[in-house]
Amino acid sequence: MPANDARTIWASKRPVVLRREGRVRVRLPYAADNRDWLRSDRRNKPEWISDGGYWELPKAWFSGLVDSALIRYGEVWIIQPYREKEICAPACMNAVGHECECSCMGANHGMGVEGRWYEVSEALAVRWGERTLAVRHLKAAALKAGWLAAMSDDDDA
Repeated sequence: MPANDARTIWASKRPVVLRREGRVRVRLPYAADNRDWLRSDRRNKPEWISDGGYWELPKAWFSGLVDSALIRYGEVWIIQPYREKEICAPACMNAVGHECECSCMGANHGMGVEGRWYEVSEALAVRWGERTLAVRHLKAAALKAGWLAAMSDDDDA
């Protein structure tokens, strides 16, 4: 999802978690108990950043926060850094002719390596795209349904 969509989600009144390199940023619909709810039974206190209108939390709180937000709000939006990984092979990039059976589906066929690829072996090369922001929308009902389906699959085994 393009960064401008991430900005739209971040600016909304929805529960949003922005996962970053350092601390986690959180925007929540207003509630008088937000600080206590975020802190839960932890020793540290969440920090309110008034200039930005968000809370900052330790990175270690991320997974628990998402679980708690799903219970409290029924949904949560997660914004996180993302870099697309392309996989190809030197044999494909240096190929002559039009037949391609590589995972790139011909996108890199015969184009040469150009030094932007990390060659793992003769059969594998990897290239990372530009860093951007990805947005995920988690809903409690969908997760619960998936969990229940997984549990019933286990019962059938």
